[in-house]
Amino acid sequence: MNRFDDMNNSKDGTGKNCVKAWRRSIAIAGSVTTLTGALISTSCQNPHPPTPEQAAAPAAVTLVSGDVVRLTFSGAPELNQSQKIRTDGKVNLPLVGEVDAAGKTVVALQRELAERYKSELKTSTVVVTLESSVTQVVISGAVGRPGRVTFERPTTVFQAIMEAGGVSEFGTLRNVHLVRLIDGQQKTEVLDLRPVTSGRSTKPYYVRDGDVIYVPRTMF
Repeated sequence: MNRFDDMNNSKDGTGKNCVKAWRRSIAIAGSVTTLTGALISTSCQNPHPPTPEQAAAPAAVTLVSGDVVRLTFSGAPELNQSQKIRTDGKVNLPLVGEVDAAGKTVVALQRELAERYKSELKTSTVVVTLESSVTQVVISGAVGRPGRVTFERPTTVFQAIMEAGGVSEFGTLRNVHLVRLIDGQQKTEVLDLRPVTSGRSTKPYYVRDGDVIYVPRTMF
């Protein structure tokens, strides 16, 4: 007879209670192990790979305050210049004065300027090009300095996190969430940025204006 039989045959019934308690503890331990395994399995799932279009360097669609545009006048080269769109969304141009630029595409602004300069120049063709564009990104979670960060050149998600003070001691680059507005809907990409810090060659994933980057905390 083993010690478990002794507990079952105890006269005062405490043996049976001990066996029940022991079996219950085994069941609870099994449940905890299963739950822990499920959490680890979930956290180890591969992140959704970005599409080439979403990962590529952004191409400005609409001009915003802070963008710098280059104006080239084919009929009056002396007027060629670069201007930064002011906080009120306007630029101040020779001969025609102030023009609303923010909220317009480069092509739309170019057409409008061609119309405005018809009465001022013999050749009113104006070529508008975007020299630099402002990108604003919100970075939150386990980073050194969470908040809104502004960039004036193409910036990767990893660079943006580093600009926000890098990952804190409680953070991880394993499942970085990138929330982006696409076709009027918020969509989330889960990125594993650990290969960047290990020296492996990786394709850059560029941020877009209005992106939200969330750096999660480690589970353990």
